[in-house]
Amino acid sequence: MGLYNERILPYLIDVSMAGTTLEPYRREVLAEVEGAVLEIGFGTGLNLPYYPDHVRHLVTVDPSPGVHRLAQKRIDASPIAVDHRLLSGEALPMAEATFDSVVSTFTLCSIPEIEQALAEIYRVLKPGGRFFFVEHGLSDEPGIQTWQNRLTPLQKRIAGGCHINRNMRQLIEQQFDQVSLTAAYVERLPKIMGYFYRGVATKA
Repeated sequence: MGLYNERILPYLIDVSMAGTTLEPYRREVLAEVEGAVLEIGFGTGLNLPYYPDHVRHLVTVDPSPGVHRLAQKRIDASPIAVDHRLLSGEALPMAEATFDSVVSTFTLCSIPEIEQALAEIYRVLKPGGRFFFVEHGLSDEPGIQTWQNRLTPLQKRIAGGCHINRNMRQLIEQQFDQVSLTAAYVERLPKIMGYFYRGVATKA
């Protein structure tokens, strides 16, 4: 799976995540980002065009060299200075209370130790700092949940560890003090893939 994950999967991710269906979600979740910003799961840099104009510097982490190679063209074309680190979200080297904003878009589904990653996000946020997210995950329909549970083992193999059955509301609310979140299906996506959680979590 090494060749697939490093050479083929990055292109598949870039194509599948760059569609117009996801553009409004990126734009909305990034609209209020401010201050010192960390993006978890930078991927191929698809969020860069949607950051507000006042964001001029960005720290990003992603464990995959393959997706970062694809991101370089977007980094070079962006007015934002990107400090990219080849790191996993579960073990951030940044000091406690470093960032005003942390961003995650379609990333938490594929982090192996998601609880640890959320604890790290909380740790590096300043008091009053905000975690901005849009993620897909477990549907609220039992019948769809059944299929999500059945298909997740296959999805993990072909999509870089992606889980389609994670209850993002529960995971985020158990870590953060204040969470404003909406969850609903996205038009034009299959229900097993298209139940989106989006919102803001605030550190006390």
